[in-house]
Amino acid sequence: MSVGDMLAATVPMARTLNLQFLETTPERAVVALPDQGDYHNHVGGPHAGAMFTLGESASGAIVLAAFGDQLSRAVPLAVRAEIAYRKLAMGPVTATATLGRPAAEVVAELDAGRRPEFPVTVAIRREDGAVTGEMTVVWTLRPSD
Repeated sequence: MSVGDMLAATVPMARTLNLQFLETTPERAVVALPDQGDYHNHVGGPHAGAMFTLGESASGAIVLAAFGDQLSRAVPLAVRAEIAYRKLAMGPVTATATLGRPAAEVVAELDAGRRPEFPVTVAIRREDGAVTGEMTVVWTLRPSD
């Protein structure tokens, strides 16, 4: 099962918004939010909450792709998130997530008995390539007891 399939199967909100997991690797995750009237805002574009969920889902996809081999000993959890809406989003939008720290560095902290935190940056774009939103989600790997 791919990371995208796993998220779609286990995260009801991802299914509700019909998110499409286009790419999920340890280096990059790309997730699309189709244009759906039920999730529009007052100006006819994707609602801010839908775009937040899109960005957070892309961040979660890269975390699972990068640290899936650690799930037997740690639980990935979002710690905090910040989003900036830069331009009006209309139509379908795509979120691209990248890790803000090398995965090996994060795993080394976990190996040392610490609870590492690491940022994931996300750019949300319209079909024309314009960045409509920027997001940072700080994740942790909480050691399993």
